[in-house]
Amino acid sequence: MGTTSLKSPNRKDGSSSARGLKAEQIHSEVEDVLASTPFIDIHTHLFSPAFGKIGLWGIDELLTYHYLEAEFFRSSDTTPEEYWKLSKGERAEAIWKALFVENSPVSESTRGIITVLHALGLPTDASGLREARRFFTEQSIEPHIRRVLQMAGVSSVVMTNDPLDPDERNVWMNGGQNHVQFHPVLRLDRILWGWPNHWQQLASEGYAVDESASGKSLAEVRRFLADWQKRMRPLYMAVSLTDSFQFPDESITGKLLSEAVLPSCREFGLPMSLMIGVRRQVNPRLRLAGDAVGKADLRALENLCRGFPDNRFLVSVLSRENQHELAVYARKFNNLMPFGCWWFLNNPSIVEEVTRERIELLGTSFIPQHSDARVLEQVIYKWHNTRRTLAPILANAYQLLHADGAEITRQMIQRDVTRLFRTNFEKWTGLRAG
Repeated sequence: MGTTSLKSPNRKDGSSSARGLKAEQIHSEVEDVLASTPFIDIHTHLFSPAFGKIGLWGIDELLTYHYLEAEFFRSSDTTPEEYWKLSKGERAEAIWKALFVENSPVSESTRGIITVLHALGLPTDASGLREARRFFTEQSIEPHIRRVLQMAGVSSVVMTNDPLDPDERNVWMNGGQNHVQFHPVLRLDRILWGWPNHWQQLASEGYAVDESASGKSLAEVRRFLADWQKRMRPLYMAVSLTDSFQFPDESITGKLLSEAVLPSCREFGLPMSLMIGVRRQVNPRLRLAGDAVGKADLRALENLCRGFPDNRFLVSVLSRENQHELAVYARKFNNLMPFGCWWFLNNPSIVEEVTRERIELLGTSFIPQHSDARVLEQVIYKWHNTRRTLAPILANAYQLLHADGAEITRQMIQRDVTRLFRTNFEKWTGLRAG
């Protein structure tokens, strides 16, 4: 899958893009537009080459991704304690054997590995990982990144950058990164909900903060954010929140959010991204794979959107049960932009349901998906699956519109796909098109 425009069999020349399509032509035209439009991946955990080993790629990283680890423990007698004692290569081999050799890879996560291997010309039915490892060993990271993003049909990706992570901080303090295909985001989890464990790091860097976020702390957090905004030039600030998140409340999180973070977002013209609904470490034996999902009270979001009308919010919720409520709130607050089908929602059956609902309630005024990729090559399968899932959804919307008497053109489809996967985000964040 590439980003080179494909000539549709329904068009004889360029002028036909403005000509009405027949009902039977709509689906193939939608597929063609989706395939030829470069998307912006608005939320990932990927890193540009400047970050070195922080950026994950290759077969061992793909196989030891926590989605697959969670599945592995359901299909293996290996205990988590035994698993964590293995080297990363040994873990990858154990997962390959259990999920791909001894069982059929029919889950979304395992099928994604098959998609990646096939796209890269690697065997999907090998008994071991020798050939895949040799392939990745031979790759140079810069051209490999360009090739992978081109195969995914992605023009650029948005990183997640934690200024309190010591490895990331070293990169930013020594010149940062300026890779044209990687955009920074200022992630605030350690500040907003991890304050009791991390405030001393700010203090050690010369910011006059204390454990209770009293006195000068709020002004000093704003100074900290101003320093990092200047250093990083992020597209937005972001935080992941639990299903128990409430606003307003008297917690340190609520105080920092309302009196430091949101004022800073307004000052710098940055949206605030809220990812709501995770239940952390319900099974700590599984480490990263040990988090779960909970239904959140979205009245907290209502209060934020109403109480801070001059702030823009990017919002993704983890629970399926919260999706309809989120879409309704987006109809009421034009400072709210729903985005993506995150984590446990990233299954075609749920993506289809949520996206249809959003189209019916919001038209094209939302962002359908992001990859949330932690390993570079994941973008290949995640965006392949998104295009395949969205094609019939969009085609159905246009076919209904056609049946009701509207003229459907390729130009209309292109405008809408571009809005969904590019311009909604560009306008929300001020990212210059291109």
